[in-house]
Amino acid sequence: MAAKASEGGISRNRAEWIAAEALSFLALDQDRLARFLALTGIDVDAIREHVGEPVFLAGVLDYLLADESLLLEWVENSGLAPEEPSLARAALAECIC
Repeated sequence: MAAKASEGGISRNRAEWIAAEALSFLALDQDRLARFLALTGIDVDAIREHVGEPVFLAGVLDYLLADESLLLEWVENSGLAPEEPSLARAALAECIC
């Protein structure tokens, strides 16, 4: 089944890709990753276990959306439109039961 975009939003597939890119952005820098792990209380093994779950991916986006300077750095380096992280978060929220 194809994941369709909600009206005015983005598809679940796109949202998951954006969240995976966000996690990659965090993981590429040891200090960013360490801060993410410390503030969320998650460990690397738990990331591996939950990486494909909408609730985890939404949490990654929540983390970035809560830190404007980090969010802007990621968006600028990723080529994403500025509104895409919040649209991805909203699309993932629709997947969480």
